[in-house]
Amino acid sequence: MSFQHVFITGASGFIGSNLVDRLLADGVQVTGWDNLSTGQIRFLDGALTHPKFKLVRGDNLDLPALTAAMKGADFVFHFAANADIKDGWQHPRKDLEQNTFATFNVLEAMRANGVKRIGFSSTGSVYGEALVTPERPTPETDSFPIQTSLYGASKAAGEGLLAAYAEGGQIDEAYIFRFVSILGERYTHGHVFDFYKQLIEHPDRLRVLGDGTQRKSYLYVQDCVDAILHVTRNATAKNAKHHTQIYNLGTPEFVQVNQSIGYICAALGVKPRLDYTGGDRGWIGDNPFIFLDTKKIQSTGWKAKLTIEQGIIRTLRWLEANRWVYESRR
Repeated sequence: MSFQHVFITGASGFIGSNLVDRLLADGVQVTGWDNLSTGQIRFLDGALTHPKFKLVRGDNLDLPALTAAMKGADFVFHFAANADIKDGWQHPRKDLEQNTFATFNVLEAMRANGVKRIGFSSTGSVYGEALVTPERPTPETDSFPIQTSLYGASKAAGEGLLAAYAEGGQIDEAYIFRFVSILGERYTHGHVFDFYKQLIEHPDRLRVLGDGTQRKSYLYVQDCVDAILHVTRNATAKNAKHHTQIYNLGTPEFVQVNQSIGYICAALGVKPRLDYTGGDRGWIGDNPFIFLDTKKIQSTGWKAKLTIEQGIIRTLRWLEANRWVYESRR
């Protein structure tokens, strides 16, 4: 069963806006919902001129408004969230409200409108510091160890709510996507963003949080959207035992932060002095090794088209052409 009318929370965000464009190109009616706290209205410039798109400005904590805006939808993609891991302890309630309470409200709005299908953007951070080695990436079946960030904990709670609603007969299809870090066009948060900002200001030096040996996996945003649509359109959760399917999304590789710095500096033609802050992680909640097993999603016929290096370079080129995003973040 395909989509007729999709409702997207976080529609002006990085992944949400790319999904909006893809669905509109496929002829799907889309209602976007966003409070524009971190998203960018400019990311929707094309969509706002499209006859099948409507943007409603609102907050997920406003359940009556959310319920009214969702009317008529047959599928929900819930992408709105607070994703600030590094500074989570400066505003601990934000993760609870914007990630967990907000997810509850989305599910209640779905229930009120009779919407039975949802795709949820979770995170690889729910695994905490999983016991992984280069030979064994983390599979979806791993149990969660101790949570290392408020963000990861709030997303794990959201996953639990989706599963409970599905088990309770309120949802027919629940798709949980655990992302690695996403790269690409409209990217405004993460290491490439931060490194490029520094190198604009002082190309002779680069401050690196941690010791640079942190190993991370990344995924290009269009590959991410491909995976999400591939899975949801094939309705893999419809006949699953609990009507819930969990998919890791990433590439079958990882890179050290130092490698990523090398790609960025080579592309920019700079050779900065690297000033490390020290330690095996950059901040509380920064897991030093994130590498997800993606065999499950690949078994459905999907695979990433871009390597991590290619994704990093595309991100950098987009940032070079769109320096206005730095002004908008001030």
